[in-house]
Amino acid sequence: MADAGGSEKIIGIDLGTTYSVVAVLDETTKEPVVIPNAEGSNKTPSIVAFTEDGEILVGEIARRQIATNPACTVTSVKRLMGKYYSDIEGSDEKFPFAITQEDDLLLINIRGIGYTPQQISGLILKKLKDEAEDFLGEPVNKAIITVPANFDDLQREATIEAGRLAGLEVERLISEPTAAAMAYGLGKGEDEVVAVYDFGGGTFDISILEISKNAFEVMTTMGDSHLGGDDIDQLIVDLLAREFQEKYGVNILDDLLTARRLKDAAEKAKCELSTAQQTLISIPFVAYKDKLPLHLERRLTRSEFEDLIHPLISRTIDCCREALRGVGLNKANIDKVILVGGSSRIPAVQEAVADFFGLEPFKGVNPDEIVALGAATQGGVMSGALDEVVLLEVTPHSLGIEIKNNRVSRIIEKNSNIPVKASKVFTTTEPNQELVHIHVLQGEEAEANRNRSLGRFTLSGIAPAPAGVPRIRVSFTINADGVVEIAATDLQSGREKGLTVAHSFVSDEQYREGRRMASRDARRKRPRRKAASPEWHRAGCSNRIRSERLQGPKALRRFRCRLACPPNTSASWKWRPREPLPSNASRFCRQARLPRFAAREL
Repeated sequence: MADAGGSEKIIGIDLGTTYSVVAVLDETTKEPVVIPNAEGSNKTPSIVAFTEDGEILVGEIARRQIATNPACTVTSVKRLMGKYYSDIEGSDEKFPFAITQEDDLLLINIRGIGYTPQQISGLILKKLKDEAEDFLGEPVNKAIITVPANFDDLQREATIEAGRLAGLEVERLISEPTAAAMAYGLGKGEDEVVAVYDFGGGTFDISILEISKNAFEVMTTMGDSHLGGDDIDQLIVDLLAREFQEKYGVNILDDLLTARRLKDAAEKAKCELSTAQQTLISIPFVAYKDKLPLHLERRLTRSEFEDLIHPLISRTIDCCREALRGVGLNKANIDKVILVGGSSRIPAVQEAVADFFGLEPFKGVNPDEIVALGAATQGGVMSGALDEVVLLEVTPHSLGIEIKNNRVSRIIEKNSNIPVKASKVFTTTEPNQELVHIHVLQGEEAEANRNRSLGRFTLSGIAPAPAGVPRIRVSFTINADGVVEIAATDLQSGREKGLTVAHSFVSDEQYREGRRMASRDARRKRPRRKAASPEWHRAGCSNRIRSERLQGPKALRRFRCRLACPPNTSASWKWRPREPLPSNASRFCRQARLPRFAAREL
């Protein structure tokens, strides 16, 4: 349904690690407003719970039952977006729910059923979409979604996938610091260089922007996707558990229910210490020893708390220092510092920021809501309700391909303005080489194996020639959402092969089933659906591979499947890796697994 002005409303969503916020532009006042949820709060917990009777709970109602159902309640799923199982395997990060894998596809295991992070995030987005529709009294189909500035291409594409599962057309992804700067600076008419310090529940970002009237240019961005309020909570939990074990000889973290109670108590203590000098953490009946109950009681002072989190705050300041160095700025060039994210409320954080930049942070905005308000402002611009805004973002990581001797040839440098297109010409390393294997990488390291792999594909059919004679142009394109497309072209024959860095884990039918699942959940009906069967989640969570697409960093195994498929088959198909492969597939797979990569830079 269109509004009175004839344009469809576009909502703005801050999809956070711990809390999410949705906003929309008020066309009467031309100001963005936050949409409250059904519980009357402006913030919706980013939590999804699965009850024993099959009901799916989202938001505050899911948070209320988390202490009694920790194993089937998914929290902080944003940290898993765009990740493969091998990305988190062996890490120190702790999750209260079970994580499994199917050929490295990361699945959240709930009572034997595997859900991808995109599906969980899709349920959260569907909840926000429903709240917006109730508030506006009309259907909502389009959204601007914010992501951390440091999100890589796979994480961004995973966010778009989650929006699609929620029934939303993602008009654009914008980084959280950029959205905050838009909400702060739009219409002020001032020329400023602004530092946006975004310390949220799960991620940290620092972005330096130049604002000139209605033009916002990101100069640089830096961040840590595993640094936020969750990590602060975990430090308190570890302190309490360690002291309890030293006193009683009992590890209370072995019990999921008790661990969740500690997590809730830690979060409460963290919030209280932002206004009080000390707080009492009291948790009765945390364990039993010799059939006697044990209780936990600990008084935590602000001084102890600040000493505990000092290493995390130092990491954020290191990012700020590196961001300034990266664009040749110093602290005197910064006109204003804007604090964003709930963790920025901590007094020690505010003091550290003030000491580093040499000026008091601007506190005239709500750090929990400003990102969603900025996203809604961008939605108003794209719907035509606001004047055009020039928004120039940058890519947070360098992009390139692996070449001979485990080296990286960068094609797009970090902090390049997007959208952007760049290319380089490469050649072969051996005589009569008929193919080159393109390995797409993201990162700043010189050695290929120390960067993140975004995908691989093979350009074949190269005419036999001496080594160094063929010319292969590799082009990278990054669109406004930060999604990457790569193409390799043999300049002699014109033969081209491409790759889109995408994270489409569901087929069209599974997508429709996910939409039905989210719709039923919004009405809080007990779902009895085909999508709940283990077969759907295990066999159905396969990547879609098209003739011009080879998706994801685990491309060698998908390359095998692609060769096994007859030409011109449907773009949506299920991967059965145990099926026998034709002889030509084995030959290509052996070549793809060679330790060398058959390309070098000219």
